Amino acid sequence: MSFLNLEFWIFVLVIAGIYAVFALGLQLQFGYGGLLNFGQVGFALIAAYTVGILVARHGVDLWLASLVAVVLAMAAGMIAAVPTLRLRAFYLGIATIALSEIMRYLAVNLQGFAGGPQGSPNLLGPGFAAIYTKQWFALLDSIRQPLEPILGELATRDTATLLIVWSVVIVVMVLLSILVRSPWGRALKAIREDEDAAAAMGKNVFSFRLQTFIIGSAIGGVAGILLALQLAAFVPNDFEPILTFYGYVIVIMAGTARIGAVPLGAIIFAVIFAGTRFFTFFPFDQLAAGERAYVRLIIIGVILILFMRFRPQGMLGRKEELVL
Repeated sequence: MSFLNLEFWIFVLVIAGIYAVFALGLQLQFGYGGLLNFGQVGFALIAAYTVGILVARHGVDLWLASLVAVVLAMAAGMIAAVPTLRLRAFYLGIATIALSEIMRYLAVNLQGFAGGPQGSPNLLGPGFAAIYTKQWFALLDSIRQPLEPILGELATRDTATLLIVWSVVIVVMVLLSILVRSPWGRALKAIREDEDAAAAMGKNVFSFRLQTFIIGSAIGGVAGILLALQLAAFVPNDFEPILTFYGYVIVIMAGTARIGAVPLGAIIFAVIFAGTRFFTFFPFDQLAAGERAYVRLIIIGVILILFMRFRPQGMLGRKEELVL
């Protein structure tokens, strides 16, 4: 594959957009709320499976199924938050990652309900291939066809997906920007900066944290739906804990408490993540293709270390936010 293959980079930008949505939920929870949620991927899993089950097994309209999926992600966030939000710092993070792994292992082991290790293709049971993307593909084709006279061969389903995903990114960014600039957002930051002082001023600390966790979980659910639609078929291992840590890498590189920086961080992350396939020069040419895939994690780890050493506030972050 050529480095200048535009179709490949369109696909990379689609994935970057999905990562951006995912990381925006973490930006609200961590950057503005100071909450360490290491289980964000669990809410993406819930939303993805809800869409797959409702559409493939019960014939529910895709858009209604997506709405139900987001609501269930919010409900799961509330259920997870009530016992865990009273924990502090890394104890909260450990609890949330444990909850997300419980969700994933339930998906693996509930063969009849969630398809087991085979994931969404097995939702209808052995011998039947479950499909939940017919309505999605019809939408993509309706967007792609008017683009053909302009873009020619580049007017693909991935191009249509690119427009939809980044439209979602913009909508989520605008809504979050309005939210964090509102009295609610200022109260949330006050709680993050000094919980005891905020409580003394009459702020219900637990309520604000609960709301933040639920909203972030809903955004994670939206990312899960987009990922499921882009993949067209998913398995439980598509929702491993490392996906949450990719989100944190994006937030840290971009800058905490900076909504507008998240898309930039997501694009840089996705380009680095995908670009390792073009490392065909020495010494990388000594590695097999599968082995070369692990290089991306090493590179991302090195970049993260360099950021923490030389620019801990991220590319567009502020040092004052780190102190707070």
